[in-house]
Amino acid sequence: MGRIALIGGDGIGPEVIRVAEVVLEAAAAGHGIRVTLDHWDLGADRYLRDGVTITDEERDRLTGDYDAALLGALGDPRVPDNAHARDILLGLRFSADLYINFRPCRLLVPDLSPLRNTDPGIDIVFFRENTEGLYAGVGGSFKTGTRDEIATEQSINTWRGVERIVRAAFEHAARTGRGRVTLVDKANVLRHEGGLWRRVFAEVGVGFPDIARDAMYVDAMAMDLVRRPHRYEVVVTSNLFGDILSDLGAQVTGGLGLAPSGNLNPGSWALFEPVHGSAPDIAGRGIANPLAAVGCASLALAHLGSEEAAAAVDECIVASIREGVTTPDLGGHATTRTVGEWMAARLAD
Repeated sequence: MGRIALIGGDGIGPEVIRVAEVVLEAAAAGHGIRVTLDHWDLGADRYLRDGVTITDEERDRLTGDYDAALLGALGDPRVPDNAHARDILLGLRFSADLYINFRPCRLLVPDLSPLRNTDPGIDIVFFRENTEGLYAGVGGSFKTGTRDEIATEQSINTWRGVERIVRAAFEHAARTGRGRVTLVDKANVLRHEGGLWRRVFAEVGVGFPDIARDAMYVDAMAMDLVRRPHRYEVVVTSNLFGDILSDLGAQVTGGLGLAPSGNLNPGSWALFEPVHGSAPDIAGRGIANPLAAVGCASLALAHLGSEEAAAAVDECIVASIREGVTTPDLGGHATTRTVGEWMAARLAD
């Protein structure tokens, strides 16, 4: 039994979440899982209508009464500063202490990669620290709006924050049979935070003697992800570097339209969201690729403890690509909705 909140959000978010809902229901039914799915009205429409982003009571209900949430996307040109997106997404991440941003990047079909001579075995998992670093919101500006303006952002890195994300990466590698964990930093320039990350990485790594470990500077890692992505299995890094590199990993393995993500704190509430954003320019046209959202449904099922149902959804994603039941961005002729209907029928069979 599980309870999941569905938050369509903005742009193409409601369209892809509807597909994720249909697929999740079909997979749960096929594996005898009871799942309650509730729709939540959070996003730009609600903000523009009521002037409310998300209340403290709503945040408490989401994180206290549900096992997880699926979020379609946030971002709307009618809200230029995206205040609602920050309040909802970052508010949930920080209030629930979702310190892991989990980004799987697996090449499902070799032809999807833009790389020449692609190794079909690319399967990288990024563990991006999700609550500290340069995204902690510490900084300010002085003489704002003048030619003498000074703006600062401070990167916050705590031993506790670094240790728990590094440990989570090693534990995942051990649990899933992966043989290498790679730390990405810029320790040659950012000596203080880099030094902390490297010391913690070495200390935690000693407890996992069967797992190889290495460290890469972020610029070298960006090049190597294009040159030999098959080398990497689990990558752990800071908030900013993880944000950038996981998008690169997604592109190497087929693009953002296939990229799910999870915001996690093991053993507690989780928030799953496709990486692709709200894409308002194609909203309502029926051409939005729903596969990243369906991938989030798979992650949610695994979070509820149903690995078999999650695997069935993953198989559906691969089958839809191989059989050409995809939206135009992947070369198919299906609509967002018909992709979901095809998947649900396949899961029912």
